[in-house]
This record gives sequence, C-alpha cells and structure tokens, in this order.
Amino acid sequence: MAAVAAAGPDDARTRDRVARALHDNGPQSAGALSASFGLTPAAVRRHLDGLIASGQVCEVPERKVRGQHRGRGRPAKLFALTDEGHSLFRHAYDDIAVEALKYLRDAGGDAAVSAFARQRLHGLETRYAAALVRIPADRRPTALAAALTADGYAASAQQAGTGVQICQHHCPIAHVASDFPQLCEAETQMFVRLLGTHVQRLATIAHGDGICTTHIPLVPVASSAVSSALPSPVQPSGEVTA
Repeated sequence: MAAVAAAGPDDARTRDRVARALHDNGPQSAGALSASFGLTPAAVRRHLDGLIASGQVCEVPERKVRGQHRGRGRPAKLFALTDEGHSLFRHAYDDIAVEALKYLRDAGGDAAVSAFARQRLHGLETRYAAALVRIPADRRPTALAAALTADGYAASAQQAGTGVQICQHHCPIAHVASDFPQLCEAETQMFVRLLGTHVQRLATIAHGDGICTTHIPLVPVASSAVSSALPSPVQPSGEVTA
C-alpha cells in the first residue's frame, strides 16, 4: 500500500467521524459512508486508507444473509474497526466491569455470572415486553429491532428465507462480552421469551463478527408468549415464575 500523507486538522476530524460511524453502525462499504457524509467515494477511500494504515480499520468480507440470494459480481467490500480501533472508543468502566465479573466468577463460579447476566436484562425485557405485547407475531422482530436501536444497538430486521434476521450493528458491551459469553447467551434467551419462538444466534460482535445476527423462524406465536414475560421476575436459577 502506498504511504498515506499525514492528515491535517480537517482530515483528522473527518477520519474520526468515519471511525465513529464504523463503531456505531458496524461494517460499511465506502459507498455507504460516502452517502452518509456527502463525500465523494475517492475522498472516503482516502480516509479509509489512512485508518487502515494506522491499524484502526480493516477490510472484512460481506456476510451472506441466510436465505437471501445476491446478484452476480463480487461481494461488496466492507470496512470495519479493528480491535485497536475499537479500543479508542473503549471507556475505563469497560475494564472495571471485566474485573468485577472476574471477581464474581472467582467467588461464585460461572453460574453466578449467568445469574447476573439474566438479572441485568430483566428491566430491559420488562420494557420491551410491554411494547411488544399488542404487536402481531410477524411484526415483532421489526418492533424489537426498533426498540434495540433506541437503546443504542443500531439494529435492523430483514427477511431471510423462511425467517427474519435481527442484525445488531453495535454492541455497547462487546468488550466485556468477549470475556463473558453469558451476556450474549442471556440476550438470546430474552429474545426467545419476547418473540415466543426458538431463535438462533448466528454471529456476535463479541466473538469477532462484524454484526450480531439472530435468525428467527416465521412461525405462529401464541399471544400469551410475550404477555407472560411482562410481569415475571428473573429468578437466580434463571427460571421464570408463572
């Protein structure tokens, strides 16, 4: 790769904005970034080259959506933050959270971490259940994605073969969840209860994927499935009382 000239103040600010967009929204193409910032593709590519040269950004392959057939031609080239790039946005409390969970695991084992992960989501699940209770089953994935987006997960829902996939382009706790997968597992089980059907987690940002992807089969959902989740407190054992 050719050497990249040092960035001036304006270039540095634009590169920071590009990096922030990749942090908040996950992997994107140069074309998508160009449209977001009103810059030419060549200008965006110049900023991406600078971020790649500094080790903050890398190219990643486009993830195929299950059940979705793409046209001919090469897959779109996407750009994502590297671990070094993500570390620039990491806050000190991420490291404190990791240390606290390590202490909890040492004191109470993995079961204690799992119980914490479930309890952490209880308030969120109660709020989401109230929002979803009157929404038809086939529209709940889209409504859930909208609720997740409002809480900073930059989520979307799209048709994928015989089901729907919820894609979360940003994870506020990715750094912590990379050490404690129980946080991701608890979220997946929350989706099961909210949607009233089996779901399959296909990818997670915490495990190095660019996007957290959850597949939801399109099957009838009992109207009581979401409403029953609304008032039920999470028990330390992980079971939900009737």
